[in-house]
Amino acid sequence: MSGQDQAGLRVVIADDQALVRTGFRMILAADGMEVVAEVADGEQAVEAVRRHRPDVVLMDIRMPGLDGLEATRRILTGAADEPRVVILTTFDLDQYVYAALAAGASGFLLKDVTPEYLVAAVRMVRAGDALLAPAITRRLVERFAVRDAGTATRHRDLAALTPRELEVLELLATGLSNAELAAAFQLSEATVKTHVARILSKLNLRDRAQAVVVAYETGLVTPGSDPAG
Repeated sequence: MSGQDQAGLRVVIADDQALVRTGFRMILAADGMEVVAEVADGEQAVEAVRRHRPDVVLMDIRMPGLDGLEATRRILTGAADEPRVVILTTFDLDQYVYAALAAGASGFLLKDVTPEYLVAAVRMVRAGDALLAPAITRRLVERFAVRDAGTATRHRDLAALTPRELEVLELLATGLSNAELAAAFQLSEATVKTHVARILSKLNLRDRAQAVVVAYETGLVTPGSDPAG
C-alpha cells in the first residue's frame, strides 16, 4: 500500500460513549486519517460500513441494542471489500472479545490505549497484519477456546498444510512474531512470511488472529501446552 493510501485511511468509530468517539476521532484526524462516521450502537455501525465502505472499524464490544460482537459478524459475513475490525474493550480477558476474534476481528485494543499506539494499530491492521498483544491473546484464547467437532470440520483443510507449516502454525499460536519464528526455525524472516501467507491462504483465514483461534479450536495447540518445548 502506498503512503498516500495509508494517509487517506477511512475509519468508522462505533462506541456508545461520546467522549471516547471524540477523543479517538481527534487522534486519528491529527494523523491525517478520515473518520467517515461516528456511531453509538451496532445497528448504526453496520449501516455506516455499508454506506461509507471504510478501511477500518473501531468497534466497542458492549453497546446498547445490537452489540459489537453481532455487528462484527454481520459486517464480516460475505461482504465485498470487508473492512478490518478492531474491537475496543476495557477488559483484556473477555469472552466477547474472544468471540469477536473468532468471528473475524483483526484484534483488539484497550480503551486506555496511547494516541501513538492507536494510530499505529489502525495502520497495522489496514496493512493486513493482525493486532495481537501476544501474551494477552494467548490467555484469552486458552480461557475461552472450546474444541468441538464442528470447528474441526470447518477447518479440515488443516490437513492441507505441510509439516513445516503445521509447525509454524503451532508456534504462531503462542504469539511469536515473524522474527521470533525465524529464530526458532533458523529461517529468514522472508521465508517465515511466506509460510504464514500460505497457511492463511490454505485455511482461508483473514489474518494471524484467526490463525491463533483455529490452532486452539482444532486441537493443534491445547491450553497449557508448550509447542516450543
